[in-house]
Amino acid sequence: MKKTLMLAAISGMLAVILGAIGAHVLKNIISSEMLDAYKTGVQYQFYHTFALLAVGILMQFNSSKALYWSAYLFATGIVLFSGSLYVMAISGIKALGIITPLGGIIWIAAWILLAVHCIKSIPSKK
Repeated sequence: MKKTLMLAAISGMLAVILGAIGAHVLKNIISSEMLDAYKTGVQYQFYHTFALLAVGILMQFNSSKALYWSAYLFATGIVLFSGSLYVMAISGIKALGIITPLGGIIWIAAWILLAVHCIKSIPSKK
């Protein structure tokens, strides 16, 4: 629980730093195509940082294995999806883009597990 919230905080901080680097440093160094890929990495890191934060908050109230794995997969997806885009953009090695969809698939699994947790753990009002 606490680790998930700390991880979300660190990921959010890194997203801000990496976004600033892209906006102020890389824009004059890398191609516009690679800058767009880099920006996509930052954007999706933010989205999934907020998801990770939400999962950490949910864990405070009613934790489950599905929620634990959802957090783990959100974090792993950030590393694989956004990380591969960062490294690809900075290095120019486009072949690294093959890793990016794996991160996306992992995020889909994380969202599914979050839904499973909600279906099983949150009572519906009739």
